[in-house]
Amino acid sequence: MSRITVALFAALTCLSANVLADGITGEAGAGLSYQPHDPTGSRHEVRPVPYVDLDWGDVSLSTDDGLTWSALKTNGFSAGPFLNYLPGRTANGSLQGLHDVPDMGVVGGFVQYAPADFWRVFATVGEAVGGQQGVVGRVGGEIGYPLGGGVIGSSNLTAHFADAQQNQAFYGVSGSESQASGIARYNAGGGLQNVALTQSFEFPLATHWSLLTSASWIHLTGSAADSSIVKQVGQQDQGEVQAAVAYKFD
Repeated sequence: MSRITVALFAALTCLSANVLADGITGEAGAGLSYQPHDPTGSRHEVRPVPYVDLDWGDVSLSTDDGLTWSALKTNGFSAGPFLNYLPGRTANGSLQGLHDVPDMGVVGGFVQYAPADFWRVFATVGEAVGGQQGVVGRVGGEIGYPLGGGVIGSSNLTAHFADAQQNQAFYGVSGSESQASGIARYNAGGGLQNVALTQSFEFPLATHWSLLTSASWIHLTGSAADSSIVKQVGQQDQGEVQAAVAYKFD
């Protein structure tokens, strides 16, 4: 993880510690992820990752959704602001000659409908800050279900969107970069960026401890899929697997 990523999670962890007295619930831990090095899928690598899924009152902190505040809540609907982070990329290996993209924060708003604990549909839109500017968004749904023996499964389908400025950061190639890298010049546009399907399982290990696993399929679409980087050195279809051990607060 980059310095921005580490700093953001450190700040959020400190915030979590300060609200323990307010009755925090959920899970927190750490694990490993085998994932694409960058959104073009130029290669895969193993990275340490945090796992966070905590709630205290109307404030939540999760690895996927970031820090959210449900400022409005009624009949299963909730809405409010969020703070999250967007990983960047290092242009090495097959990306040598392209530009680096720094990690960024994302600030925006969300709306969610979750009439029960085991399913939800959601949408977010935010502005990238602290690096490459641009607008990003997500629309998706998630459902959880017990499988017996304390094992819980969940399925998540999410569509990711980005404007032209944000897509250009990861999928675009300038003339000078084309000469330096051998990858054809490309100007990226905005729109639907990818669709991700994730299947997760949680296995009880001991009192308050669980093993969490997930596998994801990521399919690039639109301007992202048409990128010369993806066509020459990347992958339109990518996979990701994660495993983490987490402690449950109750």
